[in-house]
Amino acid sequence: MNTPLLISIEHLTRHYGELTAVNAVSFDLKRGEVLGFLGPNGAGKSTTMQMITGNLAPSAGKISISGIDLLDQPKLAKAEIGYLPEQPPIYKELTADEYLRFCAKINGIQRTAQASAVDKVVERCGLGDVRSRLISNLSKGYQQRVGIAQAIIHTPSIVILDEPTVGLDPIQIREIRKLIRELGKEHSVILSTHILPEVQMTCDRVQIINKGQLVYSDSIDSLNQSMQATTLLVQFENPPADEALAAIENVKQVDRLADNRFRINFTTSPAKQIAIEAVNNNWGLLELSPEQKTLEQIFVEITSSEHNIEQQTEAEDAA
Repeated sequence: MNTPLLISIEHLTRHYGELTAVNAVSFDLKRGEVLGFLGPNGAGKSTTMQMITGNLAPSAGKISISGIDLLDQPKLAKAEIGYLPEQPPIYKELTADEYLRFCAKINGIQRTAQASAVDKVVERCGLGDVRSRLISNLSKGYQQRVGIAQAIIHTPSIVILDEPTVGLDPIQIREIRKLIRELGKEHSVILSTHILPEVQMTCDRVQIINKGQLVYSDSIDSLNQSMQATTLLVQFENPPADEALAAIENVKQVDRLADNRFRINFTTSPAKQIAIEAVNNNWGLLELSPEQKTLEQIFVEITSSEHNIEQQTEAEDAA
C-alpha cells in the first residue's frame, strides 16, 4: 500500500531583487513522516517555510498540499496546514482556553465542535492544568505548547514547526520533542531547526539547505550510518613505526599525532589485530577507541564543501 504524498514541492524559487534566497528546491513529504529541515543562518529555511505555508509568494515553482495547488486554491490548501512560527502567534492577555477557542473559530471549525476541538488539543499538548491561566503567566515551555495546540486544532494534514524548542530548558525541550514525535503519528511534520540533536531525536528524514539550495536529503538511518566510525584513535607507550601499523590488514591510512597517538583510517575495524600486535611487540597499548563523526561535523562538512565549491567556481569565472 502506497503512503500518500501530503506535500509535493517542485523547483521552488524565491528572488529578492538580484538575490536568490531559494533556488529550485524540490522535495516530497509522505503521511506520517517527520522531516528535519536544517541549514545555517541565511540559508533559506524560513523563506522556504513561508512559501510552503502560503505567507510568501514564490518567484517560481509549484507547491501541492494534499493534492491541492497552493497557488491555484490557496484557501483550500492552507486549511490542510498547521503552522507554528519561531515566535508563537499567541495573545498573552487571554487565557489558554480563550485563545484556543478563538483559534477554533478562525480555523472554521463548526460552533458545535469547537469545545471538543479545544478539549482534544488541550489533552494532546498537556495543557489541562494551565488552560484557565493567562498565557502571559505561563512558562515559555507552556507557551510553546499553546502555540503547537493552535497549529493542530483544526486537525491539519501537515504541521510545520519553526524552531519550536528555542529558549526552552532541558526538561521543556524533552517534553516538546516527545510531543513532536506523537504528532508525527497522525500528521506529516516539517521541523525547521538549527539544533542538530533535535533532528536525530525526532525526525525520520533530514534535509540540509545551504545558499538557497538543497545540498543533502536522506533518511535518519542513512545519516546515522554516515556517522559510524571509520577511524580509530590509538596511543602506545612504545610507539611502533608508521609502516608497522599501515601493514595491518584493513588499515587504509595512518596519521601520527602528538603524545605517541595515531589516527588510523580503516575499511573494516582492525581494533582486535592492533591489540594483538601491541601485545606481541610490546608496544604498550594505552588507548584504542573509535572516532565517530558527529552530526555537527557532517553538517559543517556538507555546508563547507558547498561553500568551497562556490568559491572555486567564482574564481574560475573571474579567471
